[in-house]
Amino acid sequence: MIEKNIQVCLGKQVLTAFPDGSFTLISAGTEWSFTGGSILTQNGAIPFSEIQDIDIQRMENGIGCGICIRYRSDSHLSFETRLWIEKTGEHLYAEWIPLPEMRTEIKQVFWPGSAIFDKVDCRWYSLITYQQGLMIPNGWPEEFDRLPFNGQLESAAAYMPWFGQVKGSAGYIAICQTPADAGYTCQHPAGGGTRLGFYWLPSLGKMSGVRRVRYSFRENCDYNQLAKIYREYARGSGLLRTLAEKAAANPKVDELIGAGFVHTGIKTHVDPKSDFFDPAAPEKNNHLTPFSVRAEEIRQYHQLGVDKLYLHLDGWAEPGYDNCHPDYFPACIEAGGWDGLRALQQTIHDCGYLYGLHDQYRDFYHSAQSYDPALSVQSADGNIFSMALWAGGPQDYLCASQAPYFVRRNFDRLFKEGIRPDGSYLDVFTCNEPDECANPAHPMTRAECLGYRLSCFAWLNANGILPSSEEVSDWAIPQLLFCHYAPYDFMMRKPGSPRKGIPVPLYNLVYHDCLIIPWPMEDYDDGEDYMLYALLNGGAAYIRRDPAYPGIDGAFAAPQKGAAQQVSRWKIVSDLQRKVAKMEMLSHHLLDAQGSRQQTVFSDDKTRITVEIDHAEKTWQVREEQM
Repeated sequence: MIEKNIQVCLGKQVLTAFPDGSFTLISAGTEWSFTGGSILTQNGAIPFSEIQDIDIQRMENGIGCGICIRYRSDSHLSFETRLWIEKTGEHLYAEWIPLPEMRTEIKQVFWPGSAIFDKVDCRWYSLITYQQGLMIPNGWPEEFDRLPFNGQLESAAAYMPWFGQVKGSAGYIAICQTPADAGYTCQHPAGGGTRLGFYWLPSLGKMSGVRRVRYSFRENCDYNQLAKIYREYARGSGLLRTLAEKAAANPKVDELIGAGFVHTGIKTHVDPKSDFFDPAAPEKNNHLTPFSVRAEEIRQYHQLGVDKLYLHLDGWAEPGYDNCHPDYFPACIEAGGWDGLRALQQTIHDCGYLYGLHDQYRDFYHSAQSYDPALSVQSADGNIFSMALWAGGPQDYLCASQAPYFVRRNFDRLFKEGIRPDGSYLDVFTCNEPDECANPAHPMTRAECLGYRLSCFAWLNANGILPSSEEVSDWAIPQLLFCHYAPYDFMMRKPGSPRKGIPVPLYNLVYHDCLIIPWPMEDYDDGEDYMLYALLNGGAAYIRRDPAYPGIDGAFAAPQKGAAQQVSRWKIVSDLQRKVAKMEMLSHHLLDAQGSRQQTVFSDDKTRITVEIDHAEKTWQVREEQM
């Protein structure tokens, strides 16, 4: 390895790159140092510094200047890294480029490295877009070392493909511009600093194409400014599409704003081969509620004064919730069959309400008549992943390239039966990581997988059906209208569990005015009232939320409230949501060191609305000003 570094300057920025893949950027007097890179192969990890042939040189063209480093090894490992500063905007780009002659089988590439961010100072903090958003101050007492889905972007691990860090007043945001085959790591030892870094995955067994991260450095900023940098990036890249724009295309969007969400079901059946099957408690394995009972409950909500309601209906078809997908037919016979579902639909619409049906086009159950392993996701080595976690028992993953065909087939069947739901819930699409498939009959990259998922949402929109899914990864924003939830990470753990950081609404600072997020409304006697988070975020409220699987996915027992009290609490949230749903969330602030008191500000061209909550006192205040 050569002992050499090279430096370039542009405006207020000075970039220095080293042969081991590390680099330093001085921006407006603040120095940021990043660690070197490494490559994980089947034979182990190879640091960039151990590669034999390294060539480093300056580069400049009409759009920027920077440093190119070429790496070659005896194992036919050959790639380039490019660090360059854009002349317009002075963004720093980090690009990893595999060269054509590279043949070494790579499992992961870890580069660009993490910023050295170890000073124990609460004014130094890291931001990750794990679900709604998390701030980890340096010195935070709880360890953070595990992300869901191994930190893959475009999943619940990262609703948006960026992270950021702030030290004092200076900060940066790192935006992954090629997120489909990427993930990130977050290491925070208890009481220590935090290291954040990206990694790259092969696609269909190959490393191909440029992998790119864009850094933006700011001299004076906080997490609000970093989130707004990403909002402008999303706007410029076509991701940002507002509710106002969506409502112009489908008037039902306005009917959904302010609605109370009722999430309940019809039939539960747990297959004996399912991991959830409990032979000692048969009542947990099978349960049935007739359509007529749900219709009566809808009428009761109407009598209680609920003017807007959305019913999310699980388990409406045979043989029960999370069974036999994508062949989820007919409507549950014991609950009243097609006639019963049509009567429930009529009741809902007579009350002026909306409803949607749970559906699933990723979990491919072996019990489905259409099950064919030739349509399942296949890995590069020809294997098909199978499991039996959910109620329906053994399943593969359906290749997303096939999902649009099943969506059209199934809705054609519904329409012929006189069932025209107002919405449809395509489960897990916006929660789980993108798949790839190596079956030569339907090969699919991760990026193509997201495209197929998005096309399913687009088909629903084109047919006047409001599309929703489990969570809110931003690749879906152009088509998605609402979701099951977009929670803070702590809401997915048992109440009272140690928190991994301070929850901050990074997602809503970017996308609040682009979709509708229902919020849990549990009020824990010895903990927080989650209604305050619904108010703080200007979101929708659950009137009722029956868990499909108690004890997971944020479904934990809380003190029960009567229907009248649930409706009263919904109305508080609904009144605010009707005002702010189409407003941008301008800012969020922690009003004390513990985050017990918080504030958000929403605004359009005419009105400014400030919301303040106090978790210790379980109080809130809303102020409205005309501009």
